[in-house]
Formats: sequence, C-alpha cells, structure tokens
Amino acid sequence: MVLVAPCRSPSRREAKAVQSCRGLLAAQVGMSLLLPKLTSKKEVDQAIKSTAEKVLVLRFGRDEDPVCLQIDDILSKTYHDLSKMATIYLVDVDQTPIYTQYFDISYIPSTVFFFNGQHMKVDYGSPDHTKFVGSFKTKQDFIDLVEVIYRGAMRGKLIVQSPIDPKNIPKYDLLYQGI
Repeated sequence: MVLVAPCRSPSRREAKAVQSCRGLLAAQVGMSLLLPKLTSKKEVDQAIKSTAEKVLVLRFGRDEDPVCLQIDDILSKTYHDLSKMATIYLVDVDQTPIYTQYFDISYIPSTVFFFNGQHMKVDYGSPDHTKFVGSFKTKQDFIDLVEVIYRGAMRGKLIVQSPIDPKNIPKYDLLYQGI
C-alpha cells in the first residue's frame, strides 16, 4: 500500500522543517559530492599535467572525516567564483598512497597547490610550505590564498606569502619518523 500526500502547498512550518532537513542531509552527506574526485595516481598525474594557466587545488583527505567535510563545504561554495583561476579536486588519501607519502600527508585534510604542473609553495609562517593542513576558517581566506598563488605564479614565483591571518592558520607539530 502506497500513501500519497494530498497535492497542496506546504505550510510555512512544513516548508521550514523540510529546508532544515535538507540542510542536515547536506551536512551529513557533505559537499564533497559536488566536487570532482580523483581516485588514482594516474588521474592525479593527468590533472597536474593538463591543468594550464590555472591554480590546481588538490584536497587530500577522506569524505567521511568531519574536518574534511568542513573544508569541502568551503571549496564547493567557492568552486564557481574561482573557476576562471582555479580547478579544485578532492583526492582520497587511501586511494592514492603514493601521493600521500610523497607529500607527507600525515594530517588530513591537507591541501596542495600547483600551477602549470609546478608545485606551488606558500609561506604560512610554519615550517612546512608544501601544503595547507586543516580547514580554512572562512571562505574568504581560501579565495584570498588562491588569488595570491595565481598572481604569484603568473609572475613566475614558486613560493608566495600567505595572505591568511596567522590566527586563522591551524597549528600542528611536524613529526619526523626515524630521525
């Protein structure tokens, strides 16, 4: 037996409840569904080689991780705004262990930037200039960072100074194994 709701406009209260449920569902599923994913070394290699005259943003992490979901939300909200200067991909650390090891991804999410196949480094005021570790505090922080990388890369720079307020940059300790 199938129950069918009468064909009528929902009340304000019902509409608000549905909208709230949609928001919760989007948060649980994550905005990562909206962003393209790279699932193999070959796909990551192809993205690095083929992205020209744009900043390539690779977010390394896991779709189900809460902090990854937070950064995915920011990345998906800026995807359209930055489309002329950046291409954004999600990379699962479990499916690309060679890059996880190469970039020394020991904390997730970690975000790595490229321009015309060249790994772009950013001075965040931390010992590691190769990647951004953690989530961005605001959408504007991410937009500003991509713009600075883009402008620096267009001038031939391989390392740029981070425009993000130091208090908005997550702090972590570098761990060196076997030293």
